[in-house]
Amino acid sequence: MPTADDFLAIAPGIRALPIVHGSGDFAIRAREELLSRPYDCLAVPLPDAFQEDVEAAVERLPAISAVVRRDAGEDGEGFSYVPIDPCQGVIAAIRTAIGERIPRAFIDLDAPRFEAAAAVYPDPYALKRVSPGRFAAALLPAIPRPAEGFPAARIAHMAARLRELQRRRKLTLLVCSILEWPWIREAFHAQVEPPEPEPVFAPTRAFRVAPETLPFFLGELPFITALYERGRRELTPDDDLSVDGVKELVLHARERLRAERPKLAQRATPALLATLFRYARNLSLIERRLTPDLFTLVTAARQTAGDDLALAVAESAREYAYAGEPDEDDPDGLRMGVGRADVPGWGVAPAVSRLPGQAMTWRSCELRPRPKEPERRRWRQRWDPYGMCSWPPEDDRIESFHRHVKEQARAVLGADLARTEKFTTSVRDGLDIRETLRNWHTGDVYVKVVPPGRGSIEVVVFLFDVPADPKVYVNRATWYAEHS
Repeated sequence: MPTADDFLAIAPGIRALPIVHGSGDFAIRAREELLSRPYDCLAVPLPDAFQEDVEAAVERLPAISAVVRRDAGEDGEGFSYVPIDPCQGVIAAIRTAIGERIPRAFIDLDAPRFEAAAAVYPDPYALKRVSPGRFAAALLPAIPRPAEGFPAARIAHMAARLRELQRRRKLTLLVCSILEWPWIREAFHAQVEPPEPEPVFAPTRAFRVAPETLPFFLGELPFITALYERGRRELTPDDDLSVDGVKELVLHARERLRAERPKLAQRATPALLATLFRYARNLSLIERRLTPDLFTLVTAARQTAGDDLALAVAESAREYAYAGEPDEDDPDGLRMGVGRADVPGWGVAPAVSRLPGQAMTWRSCELRPRPKEPERRRWRQRWDPYGMCSWPPEDDRIESFHRHVKEQARAVLGADLARTEKFTTSVRDGLDIRETLRNWHTGDVYVKVVPPGRGSIEVVVFLFDVPADPKVYVNRATWYAEHS
């Protein structure tokens, strides 16, 4: 009788692990699956031509690199690349297979031009509660059939290669996209004949990725990717890094802000950070996600703690602790952008990943930039101390009036909480003469209880009625600001 464990079995001796490319949670599941059974072969959805350079680049991890090849197309030349990313499930599986001496088979169809297909997937956070099989089963009704042409040819080619591996290997694990595995299984059993592959003569080459462009290249944030790599090195639990890593990112940003601007960092109290995390969680739920992305984190930090902490969060998220030193042969490295890449020696052109993951939407967030030293120096040089008008007696009166308004406003905040109770052992906040006289016939004495007001007043805004009605405002005063 079939069991839930047989759901991902394509055929006797062949199992599939459907993943979302670029997810750290799926990278962990790929490593665990490869170590849980006696596999004697790993099949990955990449062409044979990439195997040598990809495996050599995987050996250089945690240094991030890309294996790139020129692609020819109707719109001119472009690039297709394999991201050598620790949080890529395929790369994590290859890395584990190399360490365990498990043979690897690159079974994808090679063609002069690669056509990528990105999609919107559910949040991989669900893997903390469900198995990869249940995750794949939940998505099965919504997975579209591959289009005719190159996508269908890829499916047929990989199914044919799996039939060859079945005859030579005892147990093979196929790590592929969650959009491809049901159609590979269907083509495997239907004995679909693959088309004849086109000849490809373009070579592949590995490039180091410039650290400042890693946010456009990695599936996870560079800071979170470094945490996954640290957990692998130190053998610490990494199952919850998609959530705990966000907390560590914000704490690291606070320490960064404390080193640069200590007074501003004092505002980031534990209570404020708790509010920030709750706000980020709620924003994520509104956008139908379970974990926040960088835009959500920066927005939550900006609206709870100000632009300075938000800027520190954005800068900390770009840090990758294992970037290393530039290579002598490749000092600049590949520079990645939004859908384009600047490849040393090859120029700038559109670039597509051969392991496409979650569809990305880039949004802008306006933050007040931190003034750089040249700007500060220019301001000091242009500042004219004789252009300031300040008279201490008038300043003292204005500031005392400001304090008086704040105190009165703070008292109003707690006025609604005031209550009256019968005198017992303490006069509390004073006798309530009105209530005592109202109950004079009973002989009881009543006292006032005014609890301390909650919150504080940081900014006071004065509104001026212009033009002023002389019948209402009998006195007139002129208030000069210091910068006028």
